[in-house]
Amino acid sequence: MSSTKNATVPPPLPPPPSSAGKLNGDPPLSDNERCSVEEVALVVPETDDPTLPVMTFRAWFLGLTSCTILIFLNTFFIYRTQPLTISAILMQIAVLPIGKFMAATLPKKNFKLFGRWGSFSLNPGPFNIKEHVIITVMANCGVSIGGGDAYSIGAITVMKAYYKQSVSFLCSLIIVLTTQILGYGWAGMLRRYLVDPVHMWWPSNLAQVSLFRALHEKEPKTRSLTRMQFFLVFMAASFAYYTFPGYLFPILTFFSWVCWAFPHSITAQQIGSGYRGLGVGAFTLDWAGISAYHGSPLVTPWSSILNVAVGFIMFIYIIVPLCYWKYNTFDAQKFPIFSNKLFTASGQQYDTTKILTPQFDLNIAAYEKYSKLYLSPLFALSIGSGFARFTATLTHVALFNGSDIWKQSRSAVKNVKMDIHAKLMKSYKQVPQWWFLVLLFGSIAVSLMMCFVWKEDVQLPWWGMLFAFGLAFIVTLPIGVIQATTNQQPGYDIIAQFIIGYILPGKPIANLLFKIYGRTSTVHALSFLADLKLGHYMKIPPRCMYTAQLVGTLVAGTINLAVAWWMLGSIENICDVETLHPDSPWTCPKFKVTFDASVIWGLIGPERLFGPGGLYRNLVWLFLIGALLPVPIWVLSKIFPDKKWIPLINIPVISYGFAGMPPATPTNIASWLITGMIFNYFVFKYRKEWWKKYNYVLSASLDAGTAFMGVLLFFALQNEGKNLKWWGTDLDHCPLATCPTAPGIIVKGCPVF
Repeated sequence: MSSTKNATVPPPLPPPPSSAGKLNGDPPLSDNERCSVEEVALVVPETDDPTLPVMTFRAWFLGLTSCTILIFLNTFFIYRTQPLTISAILMQIAVLPIGKFMAATLPKKNFKLFGRWGSFSLNPGPFNIKEHVIITVMANCGVSIGGGDAYSIGAITVMKAYYKQSVSFLCSLIIVLTTQILGYGWAGMLRRYLVDPVHMWWPSNLAQVSLFRALHEKEPKTRSLTRMQFFLVFMAASFAYYTFPGYLFPILTFFSWVCWAFPHSITAQQIGSGYRGLGVGAFTLDWAGISAYHGSPLVTPWSSILNVAVGFIMFIYIIVPLCYWKYNTFDAQKFPIFSNKLFTASGQQYDTTKILTPQFDLNIAAYEKYSKLYLSPLFALSIGSGFARFTATLTHVALFNGSDIWKQSRSAVKNVKMDIHAKLMKSYKQVPQWWFLVLLFGSIAVSLMMCFVWKEDVQLPWWGMLFAFGLAFIVTLPIGVIQATTNQQPGYDIIAQFIIGYILPGKPIANLLFKIYGRTSTVHALSFLADLKLGHYMKIPPRCMYTAQLVGTLVAGTINLAVAWWMLGSIENICDVETLHPDSPWTCPKFKVTFDASVIWGLIGPERLFGPGGLYRNLVWLFLIGALLPVPIWVLSKIFPDKKWIPLINIPVISYGFAGMPPATPTNIASWLITGMIFNYFVFKYRKEWWKKYNYVLSASLDAGTAFMGVLLFFALQNEGKNLKWWGTDLDHCPLATCPTAPGIIVKGCPVF
């Protein structure tokens, strides 16, 4: 990253006379003290007030309430046809007036706690920024566990709703809680590598820091808007605007004008469809669509955006067209160019019930008689990219970060450069390592016990569980390095399922469980680490962070399962699209993807698809290619050390340019790239003062306004069945984009060649 020697640092939080750390009258920071990451130096305050109360009654009450509300809403929404993840930013804003109201009305009297155990006050003074951070950290547990991909509850849903298993509530609770706490244990083990170092800066946290400062700081009066005024104006604008893509005019989400120009051409619609094709010329004017899969582009570094762009252009505009139209790779023209569905050899949708035994194992004879499994070309190539991304991540981190990790592993952390933030945090008691080790080994022990007590339900033997733990241990650090520096998280779901699919073929439930213990624990570890870095920036005592995260995790995990269990038991035929009423919203699209993955990797198994006789066997070479690609970049960085742009070439992030497709569409990613380029290159370069003051605040305001309107539209209109039907509600008017182009393939609604 560029040096901040001449950078202008934003005005710090004004500390009271008793503040520790840097005060307004102190000498200026030296270059050694200032954070070397320019974006951090421009945004994060360089002061601290250790006298501020943190774990107050207000923080506990509002934190647990926020966590409960968010986990309920996110679990509820994820089963719907249009799933909605409600971010913690909604609660971050909502609790501020409530916290100030409590500070103004609660009694200030001290209360004795069990006599000799000291006293506490319901109202220790004004509602402060550190209380606000702790509340948000608890609320984040309600998002990371209940929103996003919700891996753990996804496994329970697939077991109960798709495979019709009678798994017990206690077994399910153990699955949900141990995967979360296991991730917390990994986070504690990796703090010194992914939180303490200056260059592990976790870009997404800067939007949170900017919002906290906007909500709490009093800025000097100027002609321009204060950050708080700017936030309120753009949140209101985002709130009002989302009525168009969210309800009145959904076509704004996928504006595919190419299809309108060529209404009868399959090829033109395959190229131009923003929803079901390559999205050439298509765009989105929906912030939810822009930030849906890679997060906010405003908080992603320009170097990361550029890497993603290289991978995206190479994959979508070169590799996929060549494989589909020129070489017909994997019989590609028998299927839609873009789909995450499973297909038969004749281009029809695959019916998995025809190859299942009553015990939900593979009926090999029925499989051979019915049809081999086929994937759409983009889906198959996306899986292959996952192979390359996994090995490239390990190689990249070993080459570019290996020496630093090795030094820290040899207890050289004391000699590592400390910036002002690390120095200020030294004034607080640290969390002993054994606190995290108790959680880590406790969750491992309980998980292994589950393998023996509920052996028939989980299918995964004890040694398979240990293997999952080992995989998570190996990959969490390198993936964390990538996310902490680029704001991109290379996934390895495919790898986890690929490995166990080879070892335990025909066991779909074991495949699911291996995935969530080998992958979900990593996802939650990285979420916890990001929050720990937020606490580092906001100077929250580490022991307070530990308590808030642990309690929030236990509460969110328990409520997450309770809500899901209630819905699975009370909504008839939930997730069963064939049996549900056509207008039913309970189609579970995210969990259908989880079920399909269990079919591909667990039921049929990777050997039949990627083994010596498999149609997709050549994709396995991408493991080797991914491992080798970072090597020449590293060699060039050593030969030309003065060329600072060479180490910024990041092969794992380049491969992330086509991660998640499908269900992510090329239009989602292309619009994300364009937006990121505008703000993090042009605005950052030519309007740095504006960027410093408003960029992250703008990201937060767009998130908040969209989330508030999304919730309002659902409860006021969509949940009541009041949906509009007109030209503007059709997503992209490209019906032929899903048609095959191979001769003789007959699909309903498509012309026959």
